[in-house]
Amino acid sequence: MDLHATLAAQGYAVARPATAPRPDAGAAGGAGEAFSRAAGSFIETLQRGEETARAAISGGADAHALVQALAQTQLAVETVVTVRDRVVEAYQEILRMPV
Repeated sequence: MDLHATLAAQGYAVARPATAPRPDAGAAGGAGEAFSRAAGSFIETLQRGEETARAAISGGADAHALVQALAQTQLAVETVVTVRDRVVEAYQEILRMPV
């Protein structure tokens, strides 16, 4: 009996560092940084679309560039709406969980 307990303790001691959280690679920090980059990319896409639309109105951009910018902006907005819907759905699912 004592031998099995010792082996279990040694196995736990070996596995413990592998399961310990790492502060530099924490899920909250990584997710926050990823969200920040995604939001920044979304804002840049919208700004480029607006700039291209202004240039097209004043005659500084061709129709192809305008259509491409509008398509990128539409895709970005649809992606953000889809992510928002999934987050709301997940939140509502959490609220439905029994306590």
